[in-house]
Amino acid sequence: MTKWIIGGFFLLTSIQSLAQHLSLRGKVEHRGAGVSQCLVVLNDSLQGLTDRQGNFRFKNLKKGRYKLLVTHVDYKPLVTEVYLVSDTLLTPVILEESKYELNEVVVKDKRGEQTKRQYTFNSDWVNQEFIRQNLSGSLMQTLEKLPGVNAMYIGSGQSKPQIRGLGFNQVAVVDGGLKHEGQQWGADHGLEIDQFAVGSVEVVKGPASFLYGSDAIGGVIRVNPTPPPALHQLNLTYTGALMTNSMGITNALVFNMRKHKWYTDARVTFRDYGDYKVPTERIFVYDYEVLLPKGYVRNSAGQDRNLHLTVGRVTEKWHHRLAVSNVFNTSGFFANAHGLEPRRVNSELHDQSHRDILLPSQKVNHFKALFHTERDGEKRQWEMDLGYQINHRQEHSAYVNHGYMPVTAPEEGDLERKYFKQVLSGQIKDKFSVQNHELQWGAQYEFQHNRIGGWGFLIPAFEQHLAGIFLHDKWQINKEESLQFALRFDHARIHIHPYQDWFPSLGDEKVVRVEETKRNFSSFNASLGWRKEGDYWSLSSHLGSSFRVPLAKELAANGVNYHYFRYEKGNPDLDPEKSYQWDAGIRGKGKLIDWEITPYFNYFPNYIYLNPTADHDYLYGAGNQIFQYEQSKVMRYGTELVIKAALTKQVDLSFNGDYLYSEQLSGSKKGFTLPFAPPPSGRMELTYKPWTSTYFRTDVKHVLAQNRIVPPEKKTPEYTLWGMAAGTNLKWGKQPLEFSVQWTNILNTRYLNHTSFYRLIDLPEMGSNINILIRVPLSLAI
Repeated sequence: MTKWIIGGFFLLTSIQSLAQHLSLRGKVEHRGAGVSQCLVVLNDSLQGLTDRQGNFRFKNLKKGRYKLLVTHVDYKPLVTEVYLVSDTLLTPVILEESKYELNEVVVKDKRGEQTKRQYTFNSDWVNQEFIRQNLSGSLMQTLEKLPGVNAMYIGSGQSKPQIRGLGFNQVAVVDGGLKHEGQQWGADHGLEIDQFAVGSVEVVKGPASFLYGSDAIGGVIRVNPTPPPALHQLNLTYTGALMTNSMGITNALVFNMRKHKWYTDARVTFRDYGDYKVPTERIFVYDYEVLLPKGYVRNSAGQDRNLHLTVGRVTEKWHHRLAVSNVFNTSGFFANAHGLEPRRVNSELHDQSHRDILLPSQKVNHFKALFHTERDGEKRQWEMDLGYQINHRQEHSAYVNHGYMPVTAPEEGDLERKYFKQVLSGQIKDKFSVQNHELQWGAQYEFQHNRIGGWGFLIPAFEQHLAGIFLHDKWQINKEESLQFALRFDHARIHIHPYQDWFPSLGDEKVVRVEETKRNFSSFNASLGWRKEGDYWSLSSHLGSSFRVPLAKELAANGVNYHYFRYEKGNPDLDPEKSYQWDAGIRGKGKLIDWEITPYFNYFPNYIYLNPTADHDYLYGAGNQIFQYEQSKVMRYGTELVIKAALTKQVDLSFNGDYLYSEQLSGSKKGFTLPFAPPPSGRMELTYKPWTSTYFRTDVKHVLAQNRIVPPEKKTPEYTLWGMAAGTNLKWGKQPLEFSVQWTNILNTRYLNHTSFYRLIDLPEMGSNINILIRVPLSLAI
């Protein structure tokens, strides 16, 4: 009898639990076709957007009566009532096309809020509008306005991502679902992604290895493709941009169309920029005086030639997409900062033109083919990604012999280094719901094949295999509270090829710089997150571990890095880099003020660090100091703060700031910080919107001094930058036009960026600059 009573109790509890977690599904249609991006609101509190097929779904609902509101800018709003007693599938919601011209329509994009609620780690999300209004020389320079995000500048047209002070291979860049793989280990290696071909960008701040594997130890830059065009529509869009400081000119053309289930999207970008200008005409490079006539940084010009083609098919449940892109960049290095003594640079030749690209220079070609397929069922979502990438990088420089190197140039001529990387990658993800649990599992695999060339040597050729599997559970305890738990296991294998000099060093012997090395790495990681949502506030906490596989450079480098005037040596005994981090998010939302604070604490038991030693190399580097990779314990903590205030209906005031403290707890640099540690900074922005499509903005950014450094870094003084911007949507007859202008560094302030590639030689950042953008969209019904 006792067993029957207990069994009945559990059965009744299960029935009550199910009754409190009902679901409501439906579809929004117009003329038989699903309508995407409709805002669906339930009881003025729950809300979501319809997917590409017009479907929407609400989970964890209680029995009762609900008011359903469906709105879209192109259709009349629809309001209906639903009485929920069990899991319900509504008959299609039919929208009528709006025939009225409204005085003002305000559409608020909720994607950023939805992204924050999906996981418990902290993230930001921006769309194409943000990119256009904050357009800079590269994608990362544009994203630098987000708190906790910095760009490692490489001149005016190239930059690398840095999140909370971590960069290089500690930040994963995910493009179209798969990791973007270039030669990101170098400070002079920019990110080969065209910001004019980006749909939206999600920035994950903090470790996300359980989703993306190695390299996501410090964060993720997730680049999302543009969504499929509207049904039976053809779009042709031209974007032109002018950058006055370097006289950079960009022309970008987009053509896309969708007919029935098939769509296509073609994009081409041409960009040319000259030498950029800084607010000084003289600097000192290692005690050599370098004159910069009229402030031009000689040989910093470049060109971009980018092509993108996407073909896709969308049905009620399936979406297939094949995207092929080819990004090509040619750019110069500042001639006085590439290993050659500044006094030996032919300044007369370099200063003849501010648009030519002379030695030293780089050519980078990144080809990418990505196939994505996903199935969106009623209770299950499944997706698969397959990718193939080729990264071909060439660095050209005038041949200079050091040590035992021959006086005459080798057959490679001015080809100093060449890297040719091929990458095969794939992943599957499966998401489904079991009562109030949203489960997701996935598996990933990546193979890298990297070959080298040129007369200079720094890293050897290698092959690398990476494989991982993860499980993630989001437990919706109730409407306001959820728990998230994740487990992940990874295994990596790297095979480093031996390398010997192409010239004899001692007698007739050629020195072997790198021995053949084979290493295997395994890592098990877990994370636990919690989130609670209120009407006007939310709290989140995330605790987890992450890892990173040592690079071939960290394991086996053995050569001169002329960019930094140093000799770098790898360490074949390195262990995988491990990280433990706690993140929190405290957010408040009021009628006039929204605010957010995101503190974090990070501990590395074995941080991989390039340590300067007391030794010098005279065989290959002409006496350059030797830097050796080692591991040490590191502690990091900091926070970001965001405040947004609506002063009036037309005037908004916002502030965002970030702070980071890092310290090495062991090793030869115990007590020092880490390289490229960004100083505290704050940015205030005042925006006036007299009309919906028109804005005027002024902003000021103040960066404190960075006095905590690690040799050979230099202390960086504080600085303040002023800027302003304006934009509006116009009409030329019936043709809409979008126009915006942005003026940065208005006062032509001379300042040094602590995370810049050229910081070591005291080269100031770009002076006053005006960005002008015009966008002409054309749409036709087909």
